[in-house]
Amino acid sequence: MNNIVSKEHPLKHDQWSNGCKIFELLNSEGLSVKQQIIPAGVTEQIHYHQYTQQFFFILAGKATFEIEGKEIEVSAYEGLHIQPGQKHRVTNNSTMDLELIICSQPFIANDR
Repeated sequence: MNNIVSKEHPLKHDQWSNGCKIFELLNSEGLSVKQQIIPAGVTEQIHYHQYTQQFFFILAGKATFEIEGKEIEVSAYEGLHIQPGQKHRVTNNSTMDLELIICSQPFIANDR
């Protein structure tokens, strides 16, 4: 069925101990789409996905991505593609929340 989803009406909502909020918008075998809010000053652990590629699109704020040891700043309304196997992490160095969309293909379950 074609249901409308949003941050206010996600399929699922989670909050991590570091204050990050995740809103699941699509969860199929081949594709996952999530909206994430990363609070100011929060950095995720460096990691990689063996099989999953990801596309990050910034809705609000500025993200600092570390990919294979190089830093890239991505601003609102810009996106960044990460290939399978690339070690990466996202950091919010600003004083405001970072809000982004994460598309993962195939579905990211147990690939971290």
